[in-house]
Amino acid sequence: MFVRSLLINLLLLLVLIDVSAQSRRRQKLTTPQETGPVPVVTPPQIRLLESMQLNSSLLNRPVKYSIYLPPDYYVSNRRYPVVYLLHGYGDNETSWVQFGEANRIADELIQSGELPPMIIVMPDAGASWYINDYQSKVRYEDMFVQEFIAHVDSMYRTRPQREYRALSGLSMGGYGSLVLAMHHPDLFSSCAALSAAVRTDETFAAVPDERYNTVYGPVFSGPVKGENRLTLTWKRNSPIVLARSAPENDLKRVRWYLDCGDDDALSMGNAVLHLAFLERKVVHEYRARDGAHTWPYWRSGLPDALKFIGEGFRR
Repeated sequence: MFVRSLLINLLLLLVLIDVSAQSRRRQKLTTPQETGPVPVVTPPQIRLLESMQLNSSLLNRPVKYSIYLPPDYYVSNRRYPVVYLLHGYGDNETSWVQFGEANRIADELIQSGELPPMIIVMPDAGASWYINDYQSKVRYEDMFVQEFIAHVDSMYRTRPQREYRALSGLSMGGYGSLVLAMHHPDLFSSCAALSAAVRTDETFAAVPDERYNTVYGPVFSGPVKGENRLTLTWKRNSPIVLARSAPENDLKRVRWYLDCGDDDALSMGNAVLHLAFLERKVVHEYRARDGAHTWPYWRSGLPDALKFIGEGFRR
């Protein structure tokens, strides 16, 4: 009898508990819910902006670029020095990040204190060689110095003085950095060229016809052979010719850094440029490291190139 009574009481207790739980669930469903604002957590700001765009009136088309912003960019109101980092032939505005890991390298050097915080801009130049072509149809150099720099200075917190503006690049971009700095020493304080596509008149005239007509002809001369390639456009944009003929004071206004692998076909042109600087007593750094025309070479060379530029920014 006692057991039976106990079982009945337990059953009644379970029923009451279930009824109470159902009542609470119904109350929750029918009670108006809180409609106030939900706290918003600010997402981290993106410091690598890829394939941004400038609408160029001189080229009559958009120009894409990627830009790296230093770690403290969004937590300060300061202005930063800027490096224009130029890609090689066949690459674009994303290559220095995708293959060169430029953003990772810059982050590590800035965080270690080896590099002052800086903005790095990587424009797309197609196959323009960063100059005005011989027909003045593609005026990339004019676009760069008249439109692109002004656009970057207006959109981002750069230091707009030449003392805080520099150039670097690889291969075609190394060539472009040299030519732009030689043509415009009033705009750039340092130039660090990696495996720059620097050729003597003799090696330029001897480039195999198929390669010349594809890579160089559209910019420098059209499909011509031999010494007919040594046009005014070539002479005006040859780093070796400019190193020998540009006003000495203009050359000495820029801090120069040359780095080309000893297994690179372009090592001879870089060595000749080095000798031309020596003859003019133009102070510069010259490196001939072990390596070829490859991304591992450029990734390993970029830290020292940036540190060379950064030394000038520190004043």
